[in-house]
Amino acid sequence: MTAARGTLGYIAPELFYKNIGGVSYKADVYSFGMLLMEMASQRKNLNAVAERSSQIYFPSWVYDQLSEGKSMVEMGDVAEEDSETIKKMVIVALWCIQLKPSDRPSMSKVIEMLEGEVECLQMPPKPSLCPPANQVERAKETVRPTQSSIPSDDSTTLPR
Repeated sequence: MTAARGTLGYIAPELFYKNIGGVSYKADVYSFGMLLMEMASQRKNLNAVAERSSQIYFPSWVYDQLSEGKSMVEMGDVAEEDSETIKKMVIVALWCIQLKPSDRPSMSKVIEMLEGEVECLQMPPKPSLCPPANQVERAKETVRPTQSSIPSDDSTTLPR
């Protein structure tokens, strides 16, 4: 792959930040997570005309809504069962869009989490838009463009 390709808002960050991990199937997990988040919240992930600036980075807004116990869906009456399904979808989506590919689950783990009970899921760390500045600086010092950074281990362990 010589250039980043994909739909804006669904492109995995490792396509831009090579220091966070190599491009692998986990890029598809990221894209699936963004789609799942849109489905659960019934909102597009790009909203440049948001009411508050905190709503512009969609995953951060969704995380805050869930953490504060607020509804992400603008529907009147949502059945309790549907509300639990939405919460489960959002938590799984937040795991899928973790910045580092190694922190994302495999698709088989995603399916397992979606089929399980919401009470068994733990909240992932809050999603960030880009790696911390110190990581970027360290990567500039240590990574050369010809080095491969494809992870050799797929041992993603997520809390149940």
